Amino acid sequence: MSYVDEVIAQVIEKNPAQPEFHQAVKEVLESLRVVIEADEEKYRKDALLERIVTPERQLLFRVPWVDDKGQVHVNNAFRVQFNSAIGPYKGGLRLHPSVNLGIIKFLGFEQIFKNSLTGLPIGGGKGGSDFDPKGKSDREVMAFCQSFMTELCKYIGADTDVPAGDIGTGAREIGFMYGQYKRIRGLYEGVLTGKGLSYGGSLARTEATGYGLLYLTEEMLKCNGHDIKGKTVCVSGAGNVAIYAIQKAQQLGAKPVTCSDSTGWIYDPEGIDVALLKEVKEVKRARLTEYAAKRSSAEYHEGRGVWTIKCDVALPCATQNELTLDDAKALVANGCIAVAEGANMPTTMEATEYLQANKVLFAPGKAANAGGVATSALEMSQNSERLSWTFEEVDSKLKNIMVNIFHNLDDAAKKYGMEGNYVAGANIAGFLKVADAMQAQGIV
Repeated sequence: MSYVDEVIAQVIEKNPAQPEFHQAVKEVLESLRVVIEADEEKYRKDALLERIVTPERQLLFRVPWVDDKGQVHVNNAFRVQFNSAIGPYKGGLRLHPSVNLGIIKFLGFEQIFKNSLTGLPIGGGKGGSDFDPKGKSDREVMAFCQSFMTELCKYIGADTDVPAGDIGTGAREIGFMYGQYKRIRGLYEGVLTGKGLSYGGSLARTEATGYGLLYLTEEMLKCNGHDIKGKTVCVSGAGNVAIYAIQKAQQLGAKPVTCSDSTGWIYDPEGIDVALLKEVKEVKRARLTEYAAKRSSAEYHEGRGVWTIKCDVALPCATQNELTLDDAKALVANGCIAVAEGANMPTTMEATEYLQANKVLFAPGKAANAGGVATSALEMSQNSERLSWTFEEVDSKLKNIMVNIFHNLDDAAKKYGMEGNYVAGANIAGFLKVADAMQAQGIV
């Protein structure tokens, strides 16, 4: 059995009932096979793959908090500090009922390679809780966040582990967590990113993941003889990533026509009205039915179906495994030329393979949605220097990072004889930097 197959089998055996983690490890290691087999005995002797698939530290703790009626609740919380070979752990905190250890490990493992691809000195980590902020009062959210940070603060720091926002963790939650960290530790430091502008946050952070997704997509299209201008774009999701992907797509001359939330989706053939979408989702926190009610050109559909709409470019920006094999077949049948992942692993492995087999340009999330963590690292730099850069400065740095990421993964794919396979290119480029750092630092 090859070394890659041995390690995949070990991961499945040692981490039962964690299918998302198994999927992430298999996807990465399969595409690294050509690299590993070129020097298999050295990698095996150093147990390098075993070390890279095993978190350096896994924290599991309870979070007790009191609701507005005086009832005590207890949530499970996690922080997986996966790999610090190239810098302090960096990765978001997800607050959602679906959160469990397997999902946090999948996200943390992906984060190692995503962070490496940015070219910035940040390692991989992830955390979160099965707490659901939806429907909770500000006081209840504060009670949870303060209790959560009371435990988490023992294990994080500006040069140790710098968490950020994620699904369910926005500016409100980051603010409450930061206040509690400062209160307990007595330190005013850049321990969290995604902070408010009045206390160390970075301009362009809100827009970063969506904007970065379009910068990389634009470069990928350009390098393959296409212009994003005039292209019809289907987007899933209606959160932060989707909204700003839609906004930047419009700025680049494309026409985004869909978005979705957990109950249904919108098709607007005239193009999504970003101002209205922001009002519905960011201000009112309402369902997309309100968008359709105010926009005569829009059609609202229950359930899922975004990928049935004819488009040139598809941008899945909602959640993991949302784009299935059937969806991929529909996209190919409708003439889609490119798919770029705004969410983390939103395309199933079968769908990814089908898209690649049918010559659809495919940019994996660890590259395409790295704009968020890249701008978080830029926020860390500003905090360290006690400076605040302009929106234009941050946006310019973000665009350069995303363009460089595309060329790094494109070059890696070509070097190893897999031209056009951007999944393999991203995994190889991200892995080589981390592996080199791990080998240089000894068996730790």
